[in-house]
Amino acid sequence: MRRQVFIATPVVVAVAAYLAGPAAAAEIDGNSRIDSVIVYPDGATVTRIVTADAAAGDNTIVLRDFPVSLDPASLRIEGEGAGKLTIGAIDVASPKLLPPANLPEIDKRIETLRDQRAALDGAIAGAQARRQFAEHFAATAPAGLGGKGEARPLAEWREAFSAVAEEVTAAEAAVREAKIRQRDIDREIARLESERRANPPRKLELRIGLAAAAPTSATLRVTYSVRGARWIPLYDARLETGAKGAKPSLELVRRAEVAQATGEDWDNVALTLSTVRTARGGNAPELHSLVAQYRAPAPKAAAPQRFEGHDAAAPSPPTLARNEAQEQEAAFDASGFQAAFRVPGRVSIAAAQSAKSFRLATATIAPELSVRAVPALDQSAFLEASFKNAEEAPLLPGRIALYRDGLFVGRSSMTLTPKDEPVRLGFGADDQIKVTRTLVRKLTGSAGLIGSSKIEEREFKTSVRNGHNFPVKVSIEDQIPVSEADDIVVEMLPATTQPTARDLHNRRGVLEWAFDAAPGEARDITLAWRVRWPKDKTMVLTPVVD
Repeated sequence: MRRQVFIATPVVVAVAAYLAGPAAAAEIDGNSRIDSVIVYPDGATVTRIVTADAAAGDNTIVLRDFPVSLDPASLRIEGEGAGKLTIGAIDVASPKLLPPANLPEIDKRIETLRDQRAALDGAIAGAQARRQFAEHFAATAPAGLGGKGEARPLAEWREAFSAVAEEVTAAEAAVREAKIRQRDIDREIARLESERRANPPRKLELRIGLAAAAPTSATLRVTYSVRGARWIPLYDARLETGAKGAKPSLELVRRAEVAQATGEDWDNVALTLSTVRTARGGNAPELHSLVAQYRAPAPKAAAPQRFEGHDAAAPSPPTLARNEAQEQEAAFDASGFQAAFRVPGRVSIAAAQSAKSFRLATATIAPELSVRAVPALDQSAFLEASFKNAEEAPLLPGRIALYRDGLFVGRSSMTLTPKDEPVRLGFGADDQIKVTRTLVRKLTGSAGLIGSSKIEEREFKTSVRNGHNFPVKVSIEDQIPVSEADDIVVEMLPATTQPTARDLHNRRGVLEWAFDAAPGEARDITLAWRVRWPKDKTMVLTPVVD
């Protein structure tokens, strides 16, 4: 018999529900299991396989194990069976509150606690009666005469006083202790009563209408979206510097850290990781007109506000030769607009457990090595490896673990890098390259006719020495001030060593000196600049992040 496939979308569901009519449908408890999951950086799509034996006519398949994080609008159902099948109405609802499974134990515990509290009421009453008796005895005992009318000895007075005081103190202590125990019991009873009442549903109930022309075994594929799941990219960057004559090599390992708290366990599922960000929506934001106008005078009581030219409401723009164990890698699919990694085999990820890491891909790259130093901030030279991303999949933002010649040297971060875009990774300080920066000259004074302006001059010398026995590409970065006022003039003085690049990477005032340093070579770089401004104003040099 031919198997037929039917797909239910929200529109089809509404029409089918209208046509279904008032006839009662037989309810069938269906069985479902999670077959596959696609995880996005901000959610997941889950596909379940549902099986049920449908009778001829109208049926309602009832499934009670769907997560509360399910988005009902995302439900899609496909079905197949021997004979004609029609998927009808789909209803998603939270099941009724059910009593907790340990309700008898809770009731028994509450009953025991109430009995204990009643017993303490009796203990309190007894202690209070004991205190009243002692107080009555003290009030009614003969004041000072003995049995024959003679005066009582002082020792008997003291003994009587002490006995009464002990009785009253012991009674008060017993009452206080019993009331403290009662307070603890009341708190425990309140907690148990709350537990007895509160049993929020942890699953959703899904009801699927299904019409069959004849008795059949139906198989449905239910797909839905959930929040509470994510994956983040991680990288291992292992650099072999080739210091012993070999060419440098970089192994870049892509990993994925997957975690989920969707309320359902993913057990033995086919897992795919997608780069699509579902939470962003489908459309780009819309810009509105930006009008330049004079500000209306503010009320006297209001504090003045400054307009800096930006819309304040606008959004701001992870030996002996031996065979090593190899990790499985994910299969990669790329289209024009997304990348997806299929994790090999089947995996299990329980809800709310610690994140799991999967190896996605490995690339062996021939990098270009160089040493970069910014001596104005740190007189250390840092080894860097540069390359172009030759993979179809973009390098997504994520944490990088850095290794140099087998040693862990630190962590860094990867920025979003599409195919054919450059990547530059730092691998720690190179102690064989010595860099020093010194202030050679600093001059502050007046200039112009009768001292009409002020000047400040500075001259720095940066010394670089290559201690390696092989040539090294070196990049030294420094800066000169940048003026944002017409009457503040910045000049680079002739003593400056000519830089190879200015405004490096679109950073204003940043200069670069790039050169190949031969083994043992030492080189000096001079930077000298002058700033001139009106004498009646105060000029300050302020670091600014562009």
